[in-house]
Amino acid sequence: MSESDLRAAVARELPGVRADLERLVRIPGIAFEGFDHSQVERSAEAVAELLRGCGLDVDIVRAGGQPAVIGRKAAPPGAPTVMLYAHHDVQPVGDRALWESDPFEPVERDGRLYGRGAADDKAGIMAHVAALRAFGDRLPVGVVLFIEGEEEYGSDSLELLLAQHRDKLAADVIVIADSANWDVGVPALTTSLRGVVNCFVELRTLDHAVHSGMFGGPVPDALTALVRLLATLHDDAGNVAVTGLAARETASVDYPEDRFRAEAGLAEGVQLIGTGRITDRLWTKPAVAVLGIDAPPTAEAPNALVPAAKAKLSVRLAPGDDPKWAYDALRDHLARYAPWGAQVEVTLEHDGAPCVIDATGPMFDAARSAFRAAWDDIDPVDIGVGGSIPFIATFQEMFPRAAILVTGVEDPHARAHGPNESLHLGEFARVCLAEALLLARVAGAGRG
Repeated sequence: MSESDLRAAVARELPGVRADLERLVRIPGIAFEGFDHSQVERSAEAVAELLRGCGLDVDIVRAGGQPAVIGRKAAPPGAPTVMLYAHHDVQPVGDRALWESDPFEPVERDGRLYGRGAADDKAGIMAHVAALRAFGDRLPVGVVLFIEGEEEYGSDSLELLLAQHRDKLAADVIVIADSANWDVGVPALTTSLRGVVNCFVELRTLDHAVHSGMFGGPVPDALTALVRLLATLHDDAGNVAVTGLAARETASVDYPEDRFRAEAGLAEGVQLIGTGRITDRLWTKPAVAVLGIDAPPTAEAPNALVPAAKAKLSVRLAPGDDPKWAYDALRDHLARYAPWGAQVEVTLEHDGAPCVIDATGPMFDAARSAFRAAWDDIDPVDIGVGGSIPFIATFQEMFPRAAILVTGVEDPHARAHGPNESLHLGEFARVCLAEALLLARVAGAGRG
């Protein structure tokens, strides 16, 4: 197909692609414990049906976790095979009162489609489907679509799935549509991602709650002790103060502070924390955040000293760090700085390795060319990502000869994982076109 034919084909398919995206968004497929996992099954079935409609041979597979979907179509003679990755599970919605509309009823406002998973990552699935539909029976490469079902929950069964289906998933190029572009109107290739260590720290000072008047003063309550302990995780400037975590200063672009503040939604007067360039702080240095605390709600809190308190911590690791070493460093820090002899127990929830991608070679050239064409001659930017996609390191290990292209449908305003997640529909159209052009250019590069 010529480029003009391909552009016309993508434009023709977009209304149906959007309709199917909205159908996927309506399925609350959350893989976290405590949620209705029949909805994850329903989501997998819906994805499988979409892939069958593209002429692929499709299987729904499991390895002790939630269902993933694999679809395959053999390569024409001499052409490369491309794996297209996305995930169909979504994050919990959190406090529904913070959503301006039902998170599982997609709504368009001001050129954006709102709904949980509209950007992360059901739009990634539909970008793959859009490209396949545009080519129809004239697909120039072999494809294997791997649509995971528990990425948001930590991809616990992914490594076993890859091992069990390694031959079926083998590819020359892997396109992972689960990242972001640099800005609305500026495409990007993600070339580094931080790792992650999520854990729980529980601190105890008493066997049981006691009267705050009768015992308060000499007896430390657990919540005050926990707050003091958590405060030791940063220095006065806001830099991470955990000894042993790696840090680098290698970001190639900077992030203007006014743009960053606006996109992050910082409240008036709130200062940025840490030192160095913003992109270094986001991409190549560690970060520690307190995600939650278990303690009595203020409306129900009695006049009693709290005996135990628990916090969930998330540590983002710089490329080059090791999650096991990082967890040990964090655990040692928390034990060392526990105030007043408080008892501390640290429990790992999950971890994931950071990664760096060498984005050079003909397949990366093909990707940049496709992006440039889809964004009307705007050059793509190589970016790092402060978030984590730990399985990319697994893909690198299992498929060492494959070129791994980390692309995305999100933009800085997408609010993935938060209330009012949304997809910029104009950018989504460009993403769909870029993927179709990418497959065409990869076919040429593979034959060349």
